[in-house]
Amino acid sequence: MLSSKTLYVTAFLIAISGCAASKKEVADFDVKVKDKFKTDIRTNGIKLFTYQAKLAAPDDIKTQLPHQERISQVNRSRRANSKRYEVDLSDWTAQIELGLNKTLDMTGYCREGYLELSRIIEVGRGEIRGECNEGATDEDRSKFSS
Repeated sequence: MLSSKTLYVTAFLIAISGCAASKKEVADFDVKVKDKFKTDIRTNGIKLFTYQAKLAAPDDIKTQLPHQERISQVNRSRRANSKRYEVDLSDWTAQIELGLNKTLDMTGYCREGYLELSRIIEVGRGEIRGECNEGATDEDRSKFSS
């Protein structure tokens, strides 16, 4: 029989390995994602952003005509409505959050973090809107103004 000390050590190691495994990286996700990052610097210095992500489908490679896109939307909607089970969006949500954080790190847009204004996460697409904690500098205005 195992001693209580051995059991505690084993439980502790399992708990630590579970925590270490929970941090997601880009390589953890085996899907192609198309994303867009839009910035909006207001005249009063408020820095806003919108991050959108969607699963890249083979149809995304070629541009669809508007009526083809609408037919695809209707078909996806019918399939979604026919399913009577709840979908687990936790991995997709984690991927969107990771994409946003990597984008903010690469661009340097919200250097001091951000306040999330809204979030829409659905199967295959998501959007996060936010406001940076810091105000815009002259460098921000020249780098991010379109």
